[in-house]
Amino acid sequence: MCPGYVGKYRSRHLSPLYNRIEQTHEDSFVGAPGAHRYIHSHIMGDVLTLELEQKAAAVRDQLAAAVQEYGRVVYSNSLGAEAMVLTDIIWSHVPEIDIFSIDTGRLHEETYELLEKLERRYKKRIKLVYPDSESLAKLVEKQGVNGFFHSLDARLACCHVRKVEPFKRAIAGYGAWVTGVRRQQSATRALGVPVEWDAPNGLYKVSPLLDWTEDNIWQYIRARKIPYNLLHDRMFPSIGCAPCTRAIQPGEDQRAGRWWWEQPESRECGLQPRVRHAVGQSV
Repeated sequence: MCPGYVGKYRSRHLSPLYNRIEQTHEDSFVGAPGAHRYIHSHIMGDVLTLELEQKAAAVRDQLAAAVQEYGRVVYSNSLGAEAMVLTDIIWSHVPEIDIFSIDTGRLHEETYELLEKLERRYKKRIKLVYPDSESLAKLVEKQGVNGFFHSLDARLACCHVRKVEPFKRAIAGYGAWVTGVRRQQSATRALGVPVEWDAPNGLYKVSPLLDWTEDNIWQYIRARKIPYNLLHDRMFPSIGCAPCTRAIQPGEDQRAGRWWWEQPESRECGLQPRVRHAVGQSV
């Protein structure tokens, strides 16, 4: 089988962890990753625990402090599970923060469906940023439509055109940007700090969910009945471009499905550092 189709093949044939009663997000939470531990509480109606409410309040405070400290702040919305928490908190409590998402042109259909559901729920628009058409045409002409499979350099070049360059355009003029990375996601991200100077992009990076667990994320989503990407029900904890994302197997790292043909240490797109030398040290 051609490697370009492995991700699609697996996503079509993996069964959800649990069948959903209805095809609405409000009734699909039992299928979420880790949800087998919370089926009873979902049926009874999830509420935010005191601990999680305190965590959410800390996020609100950190985001509000970022606005006060850095002026214009923007959230780069990945549309993953963590993004649902931050979208809810920002649009409900810190609307001064702008939100954008990058449409690379290779996203899953489920991701576009999620965008529509979010905009209907909150009655707001997420600004979509697109790759430069001329740069994209040159990239495809040089490496082919799926050239990113052939080498790390080719994949990084694709990520640069489809994600990094649009990202740089989107954050221009801001004092800080918000990210939803968590320590639990990977060894590299475990070394992150809540606020750091992002030297390559020339502004501060704020990471308010670093100490949240996967359970925290999904409990918040269920309690608030927030829409989420249905691919999460099919063991996709991290969702990016369709050709570059696959489901993970039990016991695999949460980011094992991103750029799954590469070594773990290279599995970032360029928006987050691939290597950190020490805890709390920016690179």
